[in-house]
Formats: sequence, structure tokens, C-alpha cells
Amino acid sequence: MRGEIQPAPPRCNRSLLFWFIFFTVWKAISGHIRYSIPEEMQKGSFVGNIVQDLGHDTKELSDRGVRIVSRGRSQYFALNVKSGYLYPTERIDREQICGRMEKCLLNFEVLVKDKAKLFPVEVEITDINDNAPRFQEDELEFRISELAAVGTRYSLEGAQDPDVGTNSVQGYYLSSNKHFSLDVQTGADGDKHAELVLEKSLDREEQAVHDLILTATDGGDPVRSGTAQIRVIVLDANDNAPVFSQPVYKVSVLENVPVGSLLLTVNATDPDEAINSEVTYSLRKMKDKASQIFQVDSTTGEISTVGNLDYEEAVSYEMEVQAKDVGDLSARSIVLIAVIDANDNEPQITVTSLTNSLSEDSPPGTVIAFINLHDLDSEKNGDVICFIPPNLPFQLQKSFDNYYSLVSDRALDRERVSDYNLTITATDRGTPPLSSTTTIFVQLSDINDNAPIFTQTSYTLYVTENNPRGASLCSLKANDPDWGENARVTYSITGTEIQEAPLSSSISINSETGAIYALRSFDYEQFREIRFQVQAQDGGSPPLSSNVSVTLFLLDQNDNSPHILHPSFPTDGSTGAELAPRSSEPGYLVTKVVAVDADSGQNAWLSYQLLKATEPGLFSVGLHSGEIRTTRYFLDKDALKQSLVVLVKDNGQPPLSATATVTVVVANSIPEILSDLSSLSAPVDPQSSLTLYLVIAVASVSCLFFTFLIVLVALRLRRWRNSQLFDSSTGTLPYSYNLCLATDCGKNGFNFTLWCNIYEFVESFILRSFQSNSFFPVCLCAIAVIRCSKF
Repeated sequence: MRGEIQPAPPRCNRSLLFWFIFFTVWKAISGHIRYSIPEEMQKGSFVGNIVQDLGHDTKELSDRGVRIVSRGRSQYFALNVKSGYLYPTERIDREQICGRMEKCLLNFEVLVKDKAKLFPVEVEITDINDNAPRFQEDELEFRISELAAVGTRYSLEGAQDPDVGTNSVQGYYLSSNKHFSLDVQTGADGDKHAELVLEKSLDREEQAVHDLILTATDGGDPVRSGTAQIRVIVLDANDNAPVFSQPVYKVSVLENVPVGSLLLTVNATDPDEAINSEVTYSLRKMKDKASQIFQVDSTTGEISTVGNLDYEEAVSYEMEVQAKDVGDLSARSIVLIAVIDANDNEPQITVTSLTNSLSEDSPPGTVIAFINLHDLDSEKNGDVICFIPPNLPFQLQKSFDNYYSLVSDRALDRERVSDYNLTITATDRGTPPLSSTTTIFVQLSDINDNAPIFTQTSYTLYVTENNPRGASLCSLKANDPDWGENARVTYSITGTEIQEAPLSSSISINSETGAIYALRSFDYEQFREIRFQVQAQDGGSPPLSSNVSVTLFLLDQNDNSPHILHPSFPTDGSTGAELAPRSSEPGYLVTKVVAVDADSGQNAWLSYQLLKATEPGLFSVGLHSGEIRTTRYFLDKDALKQSLVVLVKDNGQPPLSATATVTVVVANSIPEILSDLSSLSAPVDPQSSLTLYLVIAVASVSCLFFTFLIVLVALRLRRWRNSQLFDSSTGTLPYSYNLCLATDCGKNGFNFTLWCNIYEFVESFILRSFQSNSFFPVCLCAIAVIRCSKF
């Protein structure tokens, strides 16, 4: 809403209305916005539309973030954020702000935040006639000798009017009389100086006292005035007035001289004698401020300071010194005091921050803040330079006048430095120089520019088989130098199948902690290792991720007992028999126990031990080979049938074992076997039917023996080389045989196993059927034939 001018005080109502109607606003080529308003405007009155003068629409005001920035002094104006109107925040008194300055300017800046630009604004406060002239003394007294010559002039103290221009003192008027007139002159500075001129000789006897009225008027509308009473006391003759040694006294003084310092000494002499030659000094025509700073010794004429000088308030003072004798004859001289600037003001720094948080991906040249420098001193004392510490990713760029922009000058990285405390130093060129500092805090906001990184390039895990389900295998860790959600890491497993089973059925990972767990119990004999990958992904947008390879090796545990391959156990419960010639020498290889262990390493290292024997000391077993050999010659007393129990034990902790029972029949030939066994057999119980069956069985086996003997000889010749390699590793057997040591043997292994099973079935059948009758020797003979055909 457009501001309205409130009613002004009655004494300046017409003038305020006049100035308000004609106040102007214009834009200079330099881009400055200037307004002119009269003083004493009411609070909230309309000054100008800032937004339109900047070329913007008022609808964009809130979006653009337009606001007023002042530097140090009181804020006299405010901006209506809805309408864009500029209005005063208080009643402005020109005399209070600018004193007697010819032009009264208030400066501030308008910040358009989205454009990162500052626009200087200058408001001129024009004077209105709101002050009347006033004399320092309401009564002026002059003592004039009756001998004073016609035309003698007497200087009158001028009236003071805080207004400027035509609103200040423009004329003096003297009340009507026949002895005195008033002469008003205009000085070089435009001030009016009034002198009382004697127009007619005085006669004390005729009139001893003359009372006059001096009126001072200004040029305002309406005209204001002030009066002082002049009393002229006519004295007896004193016909010589004092005379100064020079008409003008000049002196220059530093503004920082201490109070009470002597500035200069004026001197006036009076040619009269005795008491009429005594002169007293006084300062006249001093402005209000000067009267509080300077004084003169009435006797010696020494002018000194009683207050502090300030170059920033006034650069010079002009006053009048008067010398008067006892007869009130006087003389006057001008005193000019020039104030020399001293470097007594530190630079002032005003910071306008555009942002408190800067994104780390901000391009070089991003404006962070505007900085204004101001020094009240002049010339080189007021010439200010500004700088920030080196080696920082920021720099200062001069905008205009004493404005600088703080901008970034290279790429930023929050992971290296998350925030900056920038110390801005302003120094003037005075002697000695003065400086001031201020600090700007710049915090960098994070972007997701870093992927998680694992603490290791790869992971190798070792787990003993038969582990409990749900056991923790290890914990992986990935670090992300970003912040907040960008640094929140989640874990997942990627990989292949294990034995056609999904990897997820075997292992899992805690997505938050990276801990890996076993979902089942592993078996070393099924697989030895698992290879998979773990992915670490952050919570940024878009998310970043990295992978690491994990190899899980299973460690063997002694969980498998040795498995006996030879001698194999018949399915019908009988035991096979090995033949050993009775004429065997010590060390004769009878047979070999062959066993395997599904474990690995030392858990599969097997050792063999003879646990039990029919004749202790007759046989021995190789500790690591499993070979059964004779340890001595056979004796007649040794039993024909020897039963050996062999213990096979692995090297695990604790060790696991298995036993094999080997039956050894001692005989040099088959007939001997039959004769020996017949003597041991029980009385025969004839059974005609069984005899017939036995004859048929022996005949059938004999036929089979000769048939397969031819086939086996051919097979033996072809496999002779392979059997030689096998014999070199397992020892030489007294006869040739094939062993199938693996579950996936070929066709030959299958044939051997098939015939072994057939032969053993026949052997067991014969032994069970005829072991207790008279045909037992014949049975043994048949078994021998079968054994021979078997191998």
C-alpha cells in the first residue's frame, strides 16, 4: 500500500507539503538510485517504489529476496515487502543528522539476493524552515566613550540558525534611533555579519544609556526571527582603541591534540596609558560546537582547547577574537584554525552474507557475501585495503567503491574440509596503520560424490566344516567419507549358486553391520570353497556402490572313519580266505588291506595295526602300507586257518578307526589243503541228495574256471602295464587282482566287482552247506578252484 504523509507540525505544515509535492527520484548512469525528501516527514510516509525503480515487478519481490543493507549508522528507512514502497521508520531531523552541511545525504544499499547484486541508494534530506534564528546572549552591552568618532563600528555577535540556505539567517534589523545604524555584510562563507555604526556623536550628559533591539530574520516561508537587546552605556573619554598585531591569525593543529593544548596567542596593544591601556580578550562569533572546544585567556590572549577536536566533524574553525580596553574601545581580528586529520579511526567492516551453507559442488566464482569497508578518516588515512588469509579456496573481488565480493575460486571438497572460519582484515594506509577484523563462517553442505570403500581389497575366510547354523563367519566394513544419508552404507551379497543351490540358502549378510552368517552346516566333503561378492551401497541419490570379492574356504574336520576297500565284506556274512603256502619264507606278502578316508590332510593319513591274530607273532602288518606279511616260517603246529583282525586308524583328533578281518589258509597245494582239512573234519553223515548237488556244483565251477581263465589271461596282458604301476605303489601280491577304489569306476571295475560277488556267494553257500558233513574237504577244494578262477 502506498505510504501517506502524515500532518506535519503547524509551524512547518506548508513547507513540508510543498517539498513532498516536488520530491523527485531519478537513476544516474552509474546505477545509483537517488531520492529527495524534506526533513520532518512523518514515520511511514511514502518515499519511493524501490522495486519498480530497480525494474522488477512487485510480485517477484518475495522471490527475489530484496532487502535493505545499511552500514553501521541508524536505519532510517524500511521496505514494505508487499508493495515495494520505501518509507521512513522515524521522523528525520536534518540538523541532528547533518548539522550545517550543505547537502545532507543518507546512503544505504538494496540487496537483490537471487542476483547477488547490491544497488546503492542515496536519499537527500532537504531542509525546511523549522528553526528560528537565535542569539547566544539575549542582552548585549557596549560601553562607548562619548568621544567616540562618528562612523566608529562595533561588531555584533551574529545569530545562529541550524537551518541552511535561505532558511538560515538572511538579515539583521535595528530598532529605530538617531545615534546608531546597522551595517550588514556578507562574508566569503555566505554568513551575514552585522556591525553597529555610530552615526551621531554621543553626549553622556544628554543620555547615558541607549537601549536598542537587534532582530535577526531568516529567508524561510514563513519568515522566522530572533531578537537581542543592545544596551549602550556612554563613558567618559577614552580616545584610543586597542590594535591587533595582525588582522588574521592562522594555525593548524592535529585533531588528536590533548585537551588544554595551547594553539596560539593573540596580541593587541592600546596606546592609551594607565588603566585605559589595559586590554581584555574574548572570543566572538563562535558557532555552538566551537564554543565547547576553544577558549581564550582574557589577560594573556592565549587560545587553547577545552574539548576534543574531530576532523570528521569539522575540518576548520573560524572565529573572531576581540580586544577591549576599559573604556570599551575594542578591536577585532579573525582566527582561522585548520584541523589536520590523524589516523584515529579504524576501518569499519560490514558483511552481508548471502548464504550460511555452500554446496561442495558449487562452481568457482560463487558469491558468498558482500563486504563494505568504511573509514571516517580522509586521504590516505581513509584509504582501506582488504584481504583474507592465503591458501584458502576463496578470494575477494572488488565490486564498486568500497564494496568487495567474497567468492570461491576453486573446487571445494567437504570430505577434506567441512567448514571455514574466514577472517577478513581491513587496514588503512595511515601512519601507523589501523586495522579491524571480522569472521565469516562458511559451512559446506555434502553431496554424494564418494562411493563406499571396503577396508580390504578382498576377503579370505576360513570356516571349519560342521559349523552350527547361524554362526557368524566375519564382519565386513566399508567406509563412506560423505555425510548423513550419503554416508549410510547397506550391504548385500551377489554371487553364483553352490551345487545348483541358491547362494542365499547358504550364507546371509546383515545389511546394516556387514556381518556374514552361515545359514547351514557346511560339509568339506561336498565342496571346499565358496566364492561370492559383497556390495556396499550408500543412501545417496543416486546411490553409489562398490564390490569386494570374498572367498570362503572350508577346513576339514575328522568326521569320517576309514572305509575298508579290501578285503570286502561279503553280503551274506561269510569271510573270504587268503592262501599262504606253508613253505613261505619270513616277509612273504600274504595280502594287503586297502582302505580310504573321505577326509583330507592329516585326517586322511591312515595307519594299520594288527589288533588280533590266531598265532601271535606269525604275521605283521605294514604301518602305512597295510601289507600283511609273514614274520617267520610256518610250523607244523600252526593252525591251518589263521584269523587276523587289522585296525585301520586315521590321524585326526580324536582319531577314527575301522577293523578288517582277514582269514588266511596255510597250505602248499590244494590236495594238501584237502588232506589237512579232512583230518580236521567231523564224521561224515551221508546224504545222497547233497552229494549229487555238490558234484554238479564242482563240475559247473570247473567249467567256469577254464572258460574265464582264457578271458582273464587276455585281460591281464592288456592291463599288465597298469598293474605294474599299481604294484609299485601298493606292493606285489602273490596273485593278480583288480580293485575298484572309487565309486565311479568304469566298465572293468564293474565286471570285477560283479564276479567277486558271484564267487563269494558260491563260497559262502558251500561253506554253510557242507562245513559240518563229510564233504567239507571237497568243499574246500571247490573253493580253491573258485579262488584261482577269481584271480
